[in-house]
Amino acid sequence: MNRPDHPARPFPMTDEEAADEARRIIADAYRPLPEMPTSYRDTSPVPRYGTALPVPQPGIPPMSQKATDASRLMLTGGLAIVPPGLIAIGLLIASRHADPTVIALLLGAPAVPILALARLLRRSKEAMPDVHHHHYDGPVYQDQRNVHTTTWGVWAKTNNHQ
Repeated sequence: MNRPDHPARPFPMTDEEAADEARRIIADAYRPLPEMPTSYRDTSPVPRYGTALPVPQPGIPPMSQKATDASRLMLTGGLAIVPPGLIAIGLLIASRHADPTVIALLLGAPAVPILALARLLRRSKEAMPDVHHHHYDGPVYQDQRNVHTTTWGVWAKTNNHQ
């Protein structure tokens, strides 16, 4: 690159010329720059809303409270599985002759309350009365009645009047 203030020199340079050129380059590098601002702050007021499209924000996406609770519950449940798995890996590595029955009992101990609750729910479902569906064949007559229903009180009391 030829500049009028620094004409190109033919090579090879002498040691003295190389030292002068190095001093010139270093002096140019450390020369103070003209005073220029390094930042700018726009003080004009920002509109409350504009024409820009909405941008997805980082973090958990917007969803209902029920969905948020369910997703956090699933994350917590997933994290709760990690410690028993790590314990099982440690047991298998530590004892080279690990008995699968003993490991199953050790890792199955936290599942006992869950299985007990599942059995309790299944038994309570069996205790519910059966649902009967009755199907009748025959003519259907139109019954026109006006029924007035009133429900009131702390314990609901319903009065049907015709």
